[in-house]
Amino acid sequence: MSDAASDTAQSRVRGEGGRRGRSGGGSAARRAQREHPKLQQLPYISRAIPVMDVLGTEGLELIEHNADTILQEIGIEFRGDEEAIQLWRQAGADIDGERVRFPRGLCRQIIQRSAPTTFTQHARNPARNVEIGGPTTVFAPVYGPPFIRSLDDGRRYATIEDFRNFVKLAYMAPAMHHSGGTVCEPVDLPVNKRHLDMVYSHMKYSDKPFMGSVTHPLRAADTVAMAETLFGRDFVDRNCVIASLINANSPMVWDQTMLGALKCYAKANQATVISPFILAGAMSPVTVAGTLAQLFAEALTGMAFAQLCRPGAPVIFGTFASSISMQSGAPTFGTPEPTLVLFAAAQLARRLGVPFRSGGALCASKIPDAQAAYESANTLLPTLLAGVNFVLHAAGWLEGGLSSGYEKFVMDCDQLGMMQVLAGGVDLTENGQALSAIREVGPGKHYLGCSHTQANFETAFYRSSIADNNSVEQWQAEGSQDAAQRANKIWKQMLKDYEEPALDPGIDEALQEFIAKKKASFPDSNV
Repeated sequence: MSDAASDTAQSRVRGEGGRRGRSGGGSAARRAQREHPKLQQLPYISRAIPVMDVLGTEGLELIEHNADTILQEIGIEFRGDEEAIQLWRQAGADIDGERVRFPRGLCRQIIQRSAPTTFTQHARNPARNVEIGGPTTVFAPVYGPPFIRSLDDGRRYATIEDFRNFVKLAYMAPAMHHSGGTVCEPVDLPVNKRHLDMVYSHMKYSDKPFMGSVTHPLRAADTVAMAETLFGRDFVDRNCVIASLINANSPMVWDQTMLGALKCYAKANQATVISPFILAGAMSPVTVAGTLAQLFAEALTGMAFAQLCRPGAPVIFGTFASSISMQSGAPTFGTPEPTLVLFAAAQLARRLGVPFRSGGALCASKIPDAQAAYESANTLLPTLLAGVNFVLHAAGWLEGGLSSGYEKFVMDCDQLGMMQVLAGGVDLTENGQALSAIREVGPGKHYLGCSHTQANFETAFYRSSIADNNSVEQWQAEGSQDAAQRANKIWKQMLKDYEEPALDPGIDEALQEFIAKKKASFPDSNV
């Protein structure tokens, strides 16, 4: 998407850092390519590289044993939900008020009896369907921030316009396979009604898969009802069209809100991403092994409960694991310990036989600077190498999840494209072996003009839409812009180039009618 491979190679032949012998004609074309990206969509990743394991069988069995010990001796609280308590009593758990204790192996048996190892999440455009589980990786955007940040506005509260913008950007981004959920929190709308506009935005402005509302069971029910309008009731009952994030209230608590949303989606045969939310040192022990045992215990109970609600309902074992600064208590990202948790939890998911969610492009930085880049890279690369199936927060995350960044979104999406290429592994076809090129060139020459290079130069290497690889003189001539400034131009152009995917007018009318009736049926509220 930037300059041709031959330009780059010729510059290197002249010497590292050497000035080119021409004025850089074509720089305007390269800049135009960078600032006017063509709409291209990449399929979800089917990894051709092996996963990285950090624990052997003995270590995994130890974590599993400790998780069962937590479940048997300490238990998990299921708060404010008598139906949940009754379901666990019928399943053979020991009930003490809202505290539920589980015989060893009970949760694993329930999960492995009916939870699918892989499943398809259907999009309204079947070409955008994603397979979740096995060797696949699906990238989804940032989730949850109440603020947005851009070079133009700095940090401010997010609006529904920002929400729509991020949905459109995710739709336009080639390596973003999923529309996500709460890409930012539109605080200009009433809390009890904004979910309707948010879910509609995913349905209207994108044809990729999306996530549902979980802030109240009735809002989850609205999401299911809207999905039934979009896809048809029978289709929704038989297929997964929604994946929704269900967070444990760590340590060792499931609260009424999350349980209500979980029940709604599971009973409707929709996927739930069962994710303990861990800040190690505050919400779990400070050690990797202790954190793993606790989060696995929490996740086991959530996934098993989904199966009690409806056997066969899709579940994803998720974890959001970070550490905290022991000086300030603030969350930290891109550090070694959460990386080890990520790798080991992915192994536990594979042993259990369910898809896994974790990782992303996480950082604590307030702006898209060097800290953001380092921390995000130190989370994103392990995410791919661990074999994560569903990657939430893959692009746009800033400030520990408090802000969705416009420039950060574009910069992260560029890295997702790199991950897509890396996951493809080594090309061992005849073209990949390139013996014809080696024979043609022979000793002491270069490959710039050989037939193989000419046939492959357009696709030979990943071309970043963000990075500047030109000489310093050319960089200065183009305004001495940094990566964030280049990203600022790109996201604005992406929104200008956006074209809404076609939606059946009758379905659109029915969705809008549903929303209007719902909004009119109760007063605005900020809870």
